[in-house]
Amino acid sequence: MGPPRRFDYTTVGHVTADVAGDGSRRPGGSAFYSALQAARLGRRSRILTRGVADEIEELLEPYRGELELEVLAAAQTTTLQTVGSGSERSQRVLGWAGAFDEQIVLDTSILHLAPVARETPGRWRGSADFVGLTPQGLLRRWSANDDEIVHAPPEEHRIPQRCHAVVLSEHERASCGQLISRATAAGAVVAITAGASSTTLLLPGGAEVAVHVPSVERPLDDVGAGDVFAAAFFVALTEGRAPERAAHFANAAAAVRIQHMGARAIGDRAAIEARLRAVA
Repeated sequence: MGPPRRFDYTTVGHVTADVAGDGSRRPGGSAFYSALQAARLGRRSRILTRGVADEIEELLEPYRGELELEVLAAAQTTTLQTVGSGSERSQRVLGWAGAFDEQIVLDTSILHLAPVARETPGRWRGSADFVGLTPQGLLRRWSANDDEIVHAPPEEHRIPQRCHAVVLSEHERASCGQLISRATAAGAVVAITAGASSTTLLLPGGAEVAVHVPSVERPLDDVGAGDVFAAAFFVALTEGRAPERAAHFANAAAAVRIQHMGARAIGDRAAIEARLRAVA
């Protein structure tokens, strides 16, 4: 055996400053929520992001004991103004930290490319045994004059050449048709989430499986639930769970998250396993 890897789980993407309707700010972005979920599953997690280091470190201060952080310097931190919730949620870009145009170097068991604003690269140097992609951020476009986010197909050079699993929502499926076809043809598992409706698994070889999502009583806050699902799904797959069992595990992780408020509600393995047993 070779030497142990430096990290178990590495996310690459912008940690964002999310501005709520009342002007309050909290950390956001798939890179943050997913890395925190992986950490609470016992994985040594690292976030590689861009922005203003002092600002991001202050946003993540409550979680720094759980996460390792590397911030590539940028003139501003990606800042998103969020209005509404669930399917009614809309966002505007108030600041953008820029793309990862420099070549990044990795040494990780799981690499999670977690863009929020078309920033992650399609290539890197170093070692990653498992590559997971959440392409939501690759679909977003906005202009300097109109900062409202709209969807558009992803740029080809930002799609990784190899990928083991992809997680996206049903709202993104139409824009990701080519990406999905290429991923499944290359052997990747694709999970398509749909909130409280069944999760769809697209498997290599063309099979499609619907995975039931148990209802959640009194959901309070769904921000980051898709990112939590993705991290739990990727971890479960690398632990040897079959895709359907991995999706059940990931749905349980998302359920734990939305039963309470904020990132502090992200569950550990015991909480997720308890949820699985409760709905079995």
